[in-house]
Amino acid sequence: MEILRISIHYGLHFIAPFFIAYFFFNKNWKVAYLILLATMLIDLDHLWATPIFDTKRCSIKFHPLHTYWALTLYIFLFFFKKTRILAIGLVLHFITDAIDCLWV
Repeated sequence: MEILRISIHYGLHFIAPFFIAYFFFNKNWKVAYLILLATMLIDLDHLWATPIFDTKRCSIKFHPLHTYWALTLYIFLFFFKKTRILAIGLVLHFITDAIDCLWV
């Protein structure tokens, strides 16, 4: 069961952004994919936690960049064309981590 959780989690982090980039930003899909991957940098807030990585800990509401306040900002970014792809990646990341929390 753990292998399924890990497969879904990392599939949503790496494979789903590829399909989003390829199908919705097909002219510049490579750049779009890199931007979507770059949104995983919000996981840097794990560095302030002890331990840094805990498979039994839900990231949502625990880490500063994984709060509902942060999600509100990420959704707000949808309204601006220049930050829309960033918003997609950040919200997808948040949803992925929320799904992961259901397993914990």
